[in-house]
Amino acid sequence: MGIRNTMRNNYYVYKFYGFFRFELPGKIFGRGYDKAEMKRKFRKVFDRDVNFNNPQTLNEKIQWLKLNVRENFHTIVADKYRAREYWRQFGGESLIPLLYVTDDWRNIKLENIPDEPCIVKCNSGSGNYEIIRDKGRVDYKKLRNSCRKWMAVNYYYVSQEWQYKNIKPCIIIEKLLLDKKGRIPNDYKLHYINGELQFVYCSIDREGKNYRSIYSPEWKRMDMEWVASRDHKGGLIGDNIPSPPTFGRMKEIAGQIAQNFKYVRIDFYDVDGKLYYGEITLHHGSGFDTFDPEKYDVEYGKKLEL
Repeated sequence: MGIRNTMRNNYYVYKFYGFFRFELPGKIFGRGYDKAEMKRKFRKVFDRDVNFNNPQTLNEKIQWLKLNVRENFHTIVADKYRAREYWRQFGGESLIPLLYVTDDWRNIKLENIPDEPCIVKCNSGSGNYEIIRDKGRVDYKKLRNSCRKWMAVNYYYVSQEWQYKNIKPCIIIEKLLLDKKGRIPNDYKLHYINGELQFVYCSIDREGKNYRSIYSPEWKRMDMEWVASRDHKGGLIGDNIPSPPTFGRMKEIAGQIAQNFKYVRIDFYDVDGKLYYGEITLHHGSGFDTFDPEKYDVEYGKKLEL
């Protein structure tokens, strides 16, 4: 824990470790390094070798896609800032309001934070954000340090997901979506294989019970999990919930986007009946989340035609 705390608090240690552990070997060995890292991580999670020559499971095929399908427009949809251009094709009224953007982490200070609940995030990574409900209670030195680290990491070298490689890092601040009760709305993640909706992964009550439920395209509850292996012990499966009022519109928009991908996850929010766009993710969990029951990894793998 001592080393982790040092990396968390010291930017230079963090940057030094990231460069020599991930970025330098990635730049030297290229796709060979990508493939080796995928193999190493896959074996660690699944206790077997990934089969790149004849992948069978969905997670194996996601590894194959990471290595073999790399198109320039993937960089746009993975960029949390530039993706707004892409979403506008389907109706700009559903974009989460953008309140501030900067390519300099030093600009994240009191006078540049909006006078309303907001979320600070980096456009070029995964899971990097800070929720602000009261800007007067923020430790800005700590927040700037976080933003600096977020911008310093090229996520491609960490995850071997090529779409992150050429994103120009910036910090964006968006309006914090809240429902009538002041809660963060549920996150609806629609998973498509070869252009067809397979299931909807719901992240529910993120600041409370923080549980998950998965539904069929007809909104029938499925007895299935697909989460990081460490979370299977966390009791994440929650109660049944009704479909969101905008579910039909979600499927309509996502169905158009999905035609451009073999596999894709398209996220939305529903705030008291109003639709908002979330993110477009090309490789859920980077292909390392585990299914429970395991049979679904094989079942959905059969559906994905490479």
